[in-house]
Amino acid sequence: MKHSGDDKLDAEERRELPDSEFGIPETREFPIPDATHVRAAEAYFRYAPEDKKPQLARFILKKAKEFGVHVKSETILGYASS
Repeated sequence: MKHSGDDKLDAEERRELPDSEFGIPETREFPIPDATHVRAAEAYFRYAPEDKKPQLARFILKKAKEFGVHVKSETILGYASS
């Protein structure tokens, strides 16, 4: 993958990602292939469907740990523990 390093994937890059790289795999939303996207998912978390937030929060924390990113959002930390 030729990812550019910003928080925008082009259509081809997004298509190439497996479902397992998405915080909401069934709708392929919140791609998190790298540390930049961990931060983007943290920033856009509030836009996630309410019923998907616990699953997404746990995924963000999992990927954050993998990429060495410290998640500061109390909201995400709260949803992850629910």
